[in-house]
Amino acid sequence: MRAGRPQVKQDRAVRTRRAILEAAAVVFEERGYDAARLTEIVRLAKVTKGALYFHFASKEHLAQAVIEAQVSLYEPEVPPELKAQEFVDVGMVFSHRLRHDVLIRGSARLTLEHNGRELDRAAPYRGWIDVHTALLAQAKERGELLPHVEPEEPARLVVGAFAGLNVMAQTLGLDLDREVSALYASVMPGLVVPAVADRLDLAPGRGARVLHAPEAPCRCAAPPGPEAREPVAAG
Repeated sequence: MRAGRPQVKQDRAVRTRRAILEAAAVVFEERGYDAARLTEIVRLAKVTKGALYFHFASKEHLAQAVIEAQVSLYEPEVPPELKAQEFVDVGMVFSHRLRHDVLIRGSARLTLEHNGRELDRAAPYRGWIDVHTALLAQAKERGELLPHVEPEEPARLVVGAFAGLNVMAQTLGLDLDREVSALYASVMPGLVVPAVADRLDLAPGRGARVLHAPEAPCRCAAPPGPEAREPVAAG
């Protein structure tokens, strides 16, 4: 029994940290960085202020952790056969989670807003560019890309276009999942060889199908319900 106690404490610490991150994401999404209060985050997470400060030294450190969480959330259990499809899936899964994962939404708001100048908002952009570049580099090694394609440039363009589509979709009330699907449908034929292009799943709902089941419907157009305001587990 004694040998198991450190693991129990470690598991509890992981759950507590996650609860704090999700509660912080709710508050940051609703109020923005400047108006967010640690007392509200503590209340929503149902932890003590001491527990919060054990994991995060300040509101700045907590907000930075929320910002950086977005890049580390998606790792496919069973990677697709094509690296070009995995490249697409990164964006489609992120689009799905923007609708259904409070941590992603809070992270996105902190990344895009201009308050809290001490925060490093470049970190997620650099992280996403690195992820996309690496996938395209692997796709090129496998002969999936057209000969002239160099991975870093389209990686930057897709990350930048996705960020712009997210802002536009919020402003105009558009379905981000469908906009991102249209982005890949426009971009991928110029990056991959025709035989690969014919096999890619670029349709809306791809993110849900990757995360849940091949037959999962596209639920991304549905407005977030009241449960979106409570901390929820990723995915």
